Amino acid sequence: MGDAKFELFYWPGIPGRGEFVRLVLEEAGADWVDVGLLPEGKGGGAKAVMQLLGKGPVPAYAPPVLKVGDVVISQASNICSYLGERFGLVPQDEASRLHARQFQLTVADVVAEAHDTHHPVAVMKYFEDQKDAAKQRAEDFRATRIPKYLGYFESVLKANPHGGGTFLLGKDFSYPELALYQLVNGLRYAFPNAMRRIAPQVPGVMALRQRISERPRIAAYARSPRAQPFNEQGIFRHYPELDDLKSA
Repeated sequence: MGDAKFELFYWPGIPGRGEFVRLVLEEAGADWVDVGLLPEGKGGGAKAVMQLLGKGPVPAYAPPVLKVGDVVISQASNICSYLGERFGLVPQDEASRLHARQFQLTVADVVAEAHDTHHPVAVMKYFEDQKDAAKQRAEDFRATRIPKYLGYFESVLKANPHGGGTFLLGKDFSYPELALYQLVNGLRYAFPNAMRRIAPQVPGVMALRQRISERPRIAAYARSPRAQPFNEQGIFRHYPELDDLKSA
């Protein structure tokens, strides 16, 4: 697998969970292709993503899926951990690698809760069919869950004995910081008023987001057509009635 190209299979047109993988691939400078963004005539598009699911000796349940030669793996956190370790975006010692996975999985927990603010009853029902429940779920998410999760990462930054309040892990950048960057971006898109209220409580997290946005490869990616903008089809969706109206 040393010289293999990385093929990412994810739905075109949305950042979703695929964006967490895209960011690691970009930061690593990997030789990769976003299959979902290719034309169908060149073996890409949503059709190619669907065709991969459920196939092979270890079928993937849902995208994102990463194909590296003959090896196919899924689950965003699993893929990010694999890539982060492969490209040296985490210290070599076992404890650091486990803690990096811990942070990546914690971000995944928040992402799942963010999704459930607009689909609290059933994934296959429209938002309009569960709007009242969504308002209740979003109120709790804004008031308690966002501050608790971001406050956790704020405490991680402060507790790191080597990072000076700058890094999650050790003395330098590590791949879960990309996940935290994308999480904060998503929350700012979906809940801009709430995040204006919460941001001053987590200055370390907000500073980390800014630093990641200025990393050369991430900044170049954000300006490219490869980066998928947030919209109301993905995980982070901006419905004004679910935001903190008192902060408007």
